[in-house]
Amino acid sequence: MKVLGIDIGGTSIKGLAVDESGTILGQTRIATNASQGKYHIVEKVGETIQALLEQHPDAARIGIGTAGRVNTNTGQVVYATENLPGWQGFNIKEWAESEFRLPVAVDNDANTALLGEQWQGAGENLSDIVMLTLGTGVGGANIIGGELVRGAHWNGGEWGHVVLIPDGHPCNCGLHGCIEQYLSGTALVRLASEATGHAYLTGQEVLTDLQSGNSRIMEVMKRYVFHLALVLHNLHIGLNPQALILGGGLIDAKALWWDSLMARLKDMNATEIDVRPALLGNRAGAIGAAKLALTLSNS
Repeated sequence: MKVLGIDIGGTSIKGLAVDESGTILGQTRIATNASQGKYHIVEKVGETIQALLEQHPDAARIGIGTAGRVNTNTGQVVYATENLPGWQGFNIKEWAESEFRLPVAVDNDANTALLGEQWQGAGENLSDIVMLTLGTGVGGANIIGGELVRGAHWNGGEWGHVVLIPDGHPCNCGLHGCIEQYLSGTALVRLASEATGHAYLTGQEVLTDLQSGNSRIMEVMKRYVFHLALVLHNLHIGLNPQALILGGGLIDAKALWWDSLMARLKDMNATEIDVRPALLGNRAGAIGAAKLALTLSNS
């Protein structure tokens, strides 16, 4: 059997054609701009699926990962922040099944990323895993006893919106001090700009200055690592998984801060925590979405 896996991101839609063994048979990526709203995103998702179907017309199922809380029974996005304007309330499953006449499974993108890592990446052969994705926002997902824990209201694993700093920086979810406001790539850009008075535009600019030895950026990163270690400790104490997997764009630059994170965990007497970098990069969500589709096909 051949299936498609789609990962909806704020800057691109990634798609893969995959067989039951996990072999990638084809892939495509289409740039998008989430700020243009729902109809723009839907158009780009449709283009991505159509491009894959033209290459693989025998694909039997479609799996989709998206930001937001997803009712996986109905395929509706029950909650989304303004990172994806107009996304809340949209039924992706209903739209895609109507458009492409194939069975569709939909889940939160952090859940699909963790499914991908469990299937072919850093969590292979593990049954208890927590994942944090450190990207534009902070996503999270939990697999306990081999099953995704989505929760009664579909927000299980939304670690990015757990409050880390009471009365801290305002978050687009309506609260203040959320993990996302301190550990996301967006937050790193803000924190670096505040510390230096220089208006950084991207996380890569911040990391370049970190690599060059900018003392203020080094202090920002020291604080970032402290907060990350604290979050990992709390997750370990709360759920006690076999491993904690870190994914997202900041992992691409882990050579600049991973040793500091390990040292901080050691200082906290938390060396028993198994922290692993994700292995699948930005393909994890699409690979996991494909796995979701394969599960649907067997149900």
